[in-house]
Amino acid sequence: MSFLRRLLGGDPKEPEAPAPSSADLVAEEQDRERELLRADAARLDDDLIQRQMRYADRSWTPPAQGTDRRADDAEGEAD
Repeated sequence: MSFLRRLLGGDPKEPEAPAPSSADLVAEEQDRERELLRADAARLDDDLIQRQMRYADRSWTPPAQGTDRRADDAEGEAD
């Protein structure tokens, strides 16, 4: 934001905020990751959702029907 203020001629009396240090950035990133993990845990804390995830690899799909041949294909044409 300070770049835009300088570029567009913002209020010169207003002091600029100090740039965040790398330690601050790491701490913010870790806090964000923790919050995401908490949100995922809260979202997945449901018996129905846990059961769906447990049995997801066993879902049934119907067998494929038909062939690659189409009605307008020439009769007896070799593939």
